Amino acid sequence: MPQQFHLDVTVDDLEKAEAQVLAIGATKHEFQPSEEGDFRVFLDPEGHPFCLCLAEDG
Repeated sequence: MPQQFHLDVTVDDLEKAEAQVLAIGATKHEFQPSEEGDFRVFLDPEGHPFCLCLAEDG
C-alpha cells in the first residue's frame, strides 16, 4: 500500500522519544537528513516513515 501521508511528532526530548518508539517496534531509518539534529526519521513496523521533531523553545 502506498504511503498516504507523513507524520511528524513534536517532542521535548529526542533521546527519550527515540527510546520509546524503538521499544514499541519502530526502527531508525538509515537516512537521517537533518544537518542540525533537530529531527530523526523512523519507520513503523509496516515500513511507513515518520519523524520525531524537537520542539522549539518559546
